[in-house]
Amino acid sequence: MTAEHVDVLIVGAGLSGIAAAYYLHTRLPTKRYTILEARSEIGGTWDLFRYPGVRSDSDMQTLGYSFRPWVEAKSIADGPAILRYIRATAAEYGIDQQIRFNQRLRRAEWSSTEGRWTVEIERTFAGDQRIERVEMTCTFLYMCTGYYEYTQGYTPDWPGRERFAGRVIHPQAWPDDLDYAQKRVVVIGSGATAVTLVPALAQRAAHVTMLQRSPTYIVARPSEDAVVNWLRRRLPTPVAHRLARWKNILLGMYFYTLARRRPDFTKQAILRMTRAQLGPEYDVEAHFSPAYNPWDQRICIVPDADLFAAIKAGKVSVVTDQIESFTETGIRVRSGDELPADVIVTATGLNMRLMSGVQLIVDGAPVALGETLSYRGMMYSGVPNLASSFGYTNASWTLKCELIAQYICRLLAYMDAHGYTECLPQRPASVAGMESAINLTSGYVNRALATLPRQGASKPWRTYQNYARDLLNLRFSMLNDGAMVFSRQGQRTLAPAR
Repeated sequence: MTAEHVDVLIVGAGLSGIAAAYYLHTRLPTKRYTILEARSEIGGTWDLFRYPGVRSDSDMQTLGYSFRPWVEAKSIADGPAILRYIRATAAEYGIDQQIRFNQRLRRAEWSSTEGRWTVEIERTFAGDQRIERVEMTCTFLYMCTGYYEYTQGYTPDWPGRERFAGRVIHPQAWPDDLDYAQKRVVVIGSGATAVTLVPALAQRAAHVTMLQRSPTYIVARPSEDAVVNWLRRRLPTPVAHRLARWKNILLGMYFYTLARRRPDFTKQAILRMTRAQLGPEYDVEAHFSPAYNPWDQRICIVPDADLFAAIKAGKVSVVTDQIESFTETGIRVRSGDELPADVIVTATGLNMRLMSGVQLIVDGAPVALGETLSYRGMMYSGVPNLASSFGYTNASWTLKCELIAQYICRLLAYMDAHGYTECLPQRPASVAGMESAINLTSGYVNRALATLPRQGASKPWRTYQNYARDLLNLRFSMLNDGAMVFSRQGQRTLAPAR
């Protein structure tokens, strides 16, 4: 049987996958596309994470889509609200009819002779254990799978864990039957997940302890944006949305630039805000003053200062120490103290896995992403007709994903107009790979450095964390820039050096 063929195969039905489909649907309506989703529902991250209090740490004016305004009062939205928004967007544009659920892409092989990808898909069936492997072909492969492993989060191997008599939970696999009411809970971690979980758990738990190895920068922010809501009351929705979106984009760019150029000033400003929340008696330097500069790792947002309020109310304690071992009744730290616990939550991060670990083969040669150079933050040297949607680390994920989707539509239209079947980012010999294309020092990034693509010193091989710069580079740049090699089927002239 001949394998089914589509023009564009989108992998992933989360925020970025729905954005990719929207732009293909509206800008290239003659293109046939399909979305593969390994899970049984739309939503990606926002369908997977079900822990108490799950929410975004980005405002919905920028995390939401530019083409579909966010109209709810809260700008810092909870997970269920975001999930409803994604699903409603997919339904409004008929994108949900193009999704094939329970289908996981395992392998993709490119043939320059045929000018197409042949992909191997693992299809599972609800209600039984059957697994079926099928093949499809596509002209362009568009990966919208995020950057982490969906099946399990990262949990260190602590001594004595098997001794603990209570339950140990990772937020990525939150159980529906967990009853933590009036129980002592220890949350290990200090990142976005931990600072979200802790105040939410404190509403029902007897006490919550946030145990951190080192502090994180935490900034309080109102969940409702007064300026945005004022604009919405006085202006037509599309106009208010556009103004609110640009307000938040520009403010985010300003504060990030300030933090990178004047890190000491920014650090002290954040600490002053923290002291104002917790009072002069609280040891802010011990628990909220990181050793690194702002934006070396992501800054955490707490809406309506909920974490600080829980600390002041005595419902939450913060302990900054190292774990010596688990015990039968809690955790012993190196200072000698024991933290009693009935439930331990390991909010210790993610396992990075770009493109969900899909095995890529180009003309018979396996692709190692860690040996490639990132092209415009979306494609990879030596890998034809493939893009991946990867958002910002210092701003809303969706901002970059929409720019990538718009660029891909321009790229495909250009190829059609000139009769090209292949586009290949060709790495010049003069461009050496430098640091990782992801410029964070977070643990989950450091653990995956060997598998991450590299970046060069300048465009198009540099990955920028600046929306305005990317807006110019991706929306108005030349497609045939000398680094992207276009060819017709079977006519490639350069080897795919990565």
